[in-house]
Amino acid sequence: MQKNQKIRLLFCVLFIVFLLLQPYQIYLTNAATEDGSWSSPYSVSQAMNNQNNSIKTIQGYVVGQPISTSTVITSNFPNNYALALADSPTETNTANMIYVQIPSSFRSAYGLNSNPSLMGKKLKVTGTLTAYFSHVGLKNSSAFELQEGQTTNPKPEPQPDPAPSTSGYYDAAYGKTGEALKTALHNIIDDHTELSYSNVWDALRVTDENPSNSSNVILFYTGRSQGKYANGAGVDDWNREHVWAKSHGDFGTSMGAGTDLHHLRPTDASVNSSRGNLDFDNGGREHAEAAGNYYDSDSWEPRDQVKGDVARMLFYMAVRYEGDSGEPDLELNHLVNNGSQPYHGKLSVLLQWHREDPVDDFERQRNELIYSQYQHNRNPFIDHPEWASAIWE
Repeated sequence: MQKNQKIRLLFCVLFIVFLLLQPYQIYLTNAATEDGSWSSPYSVSQAMNNQNNSIKTIQGYVVGQPISTSTVITSNFPNNYALALADSPTETNTANMIYVQIPSSFRSAYGLNSNPSLMGKKLKVTGTLTAYFSHVGLKNSSAFELQEGQTTNPKPEPQPDPAPSTSGYYDAAYGKTGEALKTALHNIIDDHTELSYSNVWDALRVTDENPSNSSNVILFYTGRSQGKYANGAGVDDWNREHVWAKSHGDFGTSMGAGTDLHHLRPTDASVNSSRGNLDFDNGGREHAEAAGNYYDSDSWEPRDQVKGDVARMLFYMAVRYEGDSGEPDLELNHLVNNGSQPYHGKLSVLLQWHREDPVDDFERQRNELIYSQYQHNRNPFIDHPEWASAIWE
C-alpha cells in the first residue's frame, strides 16, 4: 500500500512539473515561428501553402523575374525589383513558384538586372508571406542569403540599352543620379517629332492595338477591347485621355505636351470624364463602369494592371517638359488638388505603383512604336525602370 502511494505521488509531481513547463514550451514555439530563426526554412511549396502574413524564412532556387501574375522571364531582366523562387532550379511553371519583392537596399546585390548570374542558385530570404503581383509571394524582406558559399556577380555600369534599335541612345545618362540624371535624360528625349491633335487618333490605333484583335484597341482604364474606329464623344465611344491632365500646366491640346503620345491613351469617354483632371492616389469609391478603378473628390486610382504605366508616363512628362523652348515646366509633387498648376501627384504613390506594377510587353511594344514610327523619342522609365528611384528617391 505504501509503495502504491509513492508511485501515485511521483506521478503527481511529474504532472505538476509538466504543467509548469507548458507556458515556456509555448513561448519557445511561438518565438521560433515569429522570427523564423529557430526553425528550419520553409521550402517554396510550404511557403505557398502558408500565405498568412507571417514572417518566415524560405529557401529555394532563383528561376527568373516575375513581370506579371502569370509571367516570369529568364533573361533580359528589366530591373532589380523582384525574383521568383522554386524548389527546383529548372522549374518553368509559375504555379510552382513564389514571387519575392526585393526592397531597395537589397536590389544591387540580389536583383537579376544587376546579377543575372543568380539564375539557378539557391537563396534564403526572410520576409512576410503575402501575395505579390496577385500571386503567392514574399514581401517586405529583411534578409537575403546566398546558400552553399556562392557569391553574386554584379553587372558593372553602364548597363546596356534594352533594345538593339537604341544602341547608344542613353550613353549620356549612364553613371548619373538625381538632377544630373534628370537633365541628361531631358536632353536625350527633348527634341522629337510632334503630332497634331487630329493625328493622335490614327497613332493611338497603332500604339494601343489589341495584340489579340488587330481591329480593336485596348481602353486604358477599363481594359475593354473596342473597335479602332469607335471613337468620338459618345458615352461608349473612346477618346484621347491625357494621363498628365492637360489642365495641370494649362497646355491644352497644343502640339507638344498636349499631343505627346507617351502620355495619351484611348479611354472610354464617360470614364475619361469621371477621371477629369484628378491627381493620382489610392482610395475612393469604385467606378461603376470601370471595375478596379477608384476615385474621390481629389484623386483617381487606376486598376492594378496599369498603375505602373501611369507612373512611368508621368515620370516621362516631368523629365521631357522642363520649361525650355516656351514649353511648360512640369513637375511631380507629393500633393493632390494641384488644379491648373504645372504639378502632378502624388509622387510617393506613383513610385509605389511603379515598383508594384513593373514594365510589361505591351508597354515595351508601345514605346518602340512611338520611337520608330511617330515621335522618335523614348520613355526612359520603360527602358530603365531603375532611373525613377535614382531621380526621385
